[in-house]
Amino acid sequence: MSELGRKRRIDIWSHFTYHTNENKTTCQPCGAKITGKNTTNLKRHLQSVHPEIHAKIQKTSDDHGPRGNKASAASASSTQQQTISTAFQSSSKYKMESKEQQTKEQAIARWIGRTGLPLTTIEDEDFVQMMEIVDRRLAIPKKTKISNLIETQYEHERQKFKQRLAAARRVSIGLDLWTKKGLTASFLAISACYFCVEQIKPAHILLALEQVAHPHTALSIKACVDECIQEWAIPKEKILTVITDNGSNMVAAFKNTTAEETSSEADSPGSETAMESDSEIDDQRYHHVDMEMARTPCVVHTIQLVVHMLQKETTVKRVLDKARSVVKLFRKSSVATQRLLDQCGVIVVNDCPTRWSSTFNMVTRLLTVKDTVCQITNDMGWDSLLTSEWQKLSSLRDLLLPFAEHTKTLQSDTTSMSLVVPALFDLLSHLADFAENSRYRDLATLAEKMRSNLNLRFACLLDPTDEKFSPLAAAACFVNPTVCEILVNVDVADGNIQELLKQAEDYVVKCTFLPHTRQEDHQSDDDAEEVIEEPEPAPSSKQPVFRFLSKCRTTRPKQKTSTTSVRQQIIKYKEELSHPITEDTGTDFWLEKSDSFYHSLKPFALDLLAMPASQAFAERVFSITGDLTRGRRNRGRVSLERSAFLKMNRNK
Repeated sequence: MSELGRKRRIDIWSHFTYHTNENKTTCQPCGAKITGKNTTNLKRHLQSVHPEIHAKIQKTSDDHGPRGNKASAASASSTQQQTISTAFQSSSKYKMESKEQQTKEQAIARWIGRTGLPLTTIEDEDFVQMMEIVDRRLAIPKKTKISNLIETQYEHERQKFKQRLAAARRVSIGLDLWTKKGLTASFLAISACYFCVEQIKPAHILLALEQVAHPHTALSIKACVDECIQEWAIPKEKILTVITDNGSNMVAAFKNTTAEETSSEADSPGSETAMESDSEIDDQRYHHVDMEMARTPCVVHTIQLVVHMLQKETTVKRVLDKARSVVKLFRKSSVATQRLLDQCGVIVVNDCPTRWSSTFNMVTRLLTVKDTVCQITNDMGWDSLLTSEWQKLSSLRDLLLPFAEHTKTLQSDTTSMSLVVPALFDLLSHLADFAENSRYRDLATLAEKMRSNLNLRFACLLDPTDEKFSPLAAAACFVNPTVCEILVNVDVADGNIQELLKQAEDYVVKCTFLPHTRQEDHQSDDDAEEVIEEPEPAPSSKQPVFRFLSKCRTTRPKQKTSTTSVRQQIIKYKEELSHPITEDTGTDFWLEKSDSFYHSLKPFALDLLAMPASQAFAERVFSITGDLTRGRRNRGRVSLERSAFLKMNRNK
């Protein structure tokens, strides 16, 4: 039977012999006897008596590692144990109910849900191998479980935003309709912008992305919107406005019914309302108009309609067409494009009628690489622009520059409605100056036409005498101190600023009242008071002894607590406008104000400042969601809307 215990070190014991009966060890070189068989004692003997042998053993130990050293043995044992532990852990899987497993499953579900990838992705061999490399302990879930997790996340997000919308005071709705190439499918995106009370900041979210059938009539669009706001439990009186493009179907879908139309319908034969009293008809009429959702045209879309007047001016169109032909030559020649890249690091860009500011971008890029373009076109034997045409193109860029700048500002998702009025006045002033100072008569004429067209298209926002005038944009500007003080102090030609601000002020006063109450039920603005009614005492469980005393009990008079009226709050706000505004934005300004003094004005001001000026968010859905709206991965209506919702509303 082999000897039990730790294995002997051969490099040391080759010089010693152990005698079991005597329990002594004899040194072979010198014959000395050492009690016991402790390896350390033997090593010390060699070090003191036989240094040459000890040095040889030490050198071998340094080169190959000592087998008998306790520290080295412990290290080797630790390394061996760590390897075994790692191997064990890598082969064992997480428990299905463990936090690590659930966290990683939710991450996979979130990725699949937001990208709109098919559920079979998790069964792909390459995906499984990738996850094995990332984490061997993860048990790859089945597609049914991932589908359930995506649905759970979707419902959780919907409930979260429903609660935030319920707490919101006012909401703006954005719409955009998009049809894919081939006209095989159309989609309607519906968004909501509001001031989030929970997060104390403006928010813009996607409510729905629905596939709609042709034809896209006003009734079908209105029905989709009504169904959406009903599903999200958004009362119509909460909706400040619906922002759409200028399509005839969008305009007709949210065209308010006039009093004459309502009256004619009520007086028609067979109508039950025809038999009611005149007062009841009037009540229904006003109720109907109040419940209608007002429409605001997308400011950016409308500005681009003014810009498109370039195509109607013959001389300007001739220069632009020649510039497009040069761009087209470069876009079709890989040799010319490569030379342009080597020398300038950029290429020319083409314009697109459905892309905002694309004409300005094309002209600007051409002027940036003008010298290189002229050299390459000369070498390639192509026709290029003449010197006079390059100069005219430069002047045209100066004409379009403010339009591009304001378009970029006004297409933000939130807090841009307050910038509409000053932006429009800025454009009007720019066009007037350009028409007066331009050395090109045709461009000066074009600027005058664009100015007239701008006034005409935005009369609903700038002209208080217009029959379709809406004070919404002026009110948003009025409560934004960073631009209101500038608008008050600037002299804009052909603009009745004071009347516009007066209309805005009246609108703010009117809308700070509760939406469910009628205007005539309130006191005058100057002496408005907050009426606090003391609650009645809780009735006793016992029957009163004297019933007639209960019947004759007089109610306590209502206690009236004077509060600051809306007019007084506005006066105080105007006084603050005379001092320098230190805050960067209007939202920051109002968040710093006291809730007790500006108890009526502050909430409504925050709601107005949160509004967007365009429906760019709803339009952006179709570029962000990618394949979701291209007919490739939208077999199910639910999966399309769910994926778009999760992707657009991430990190909100």
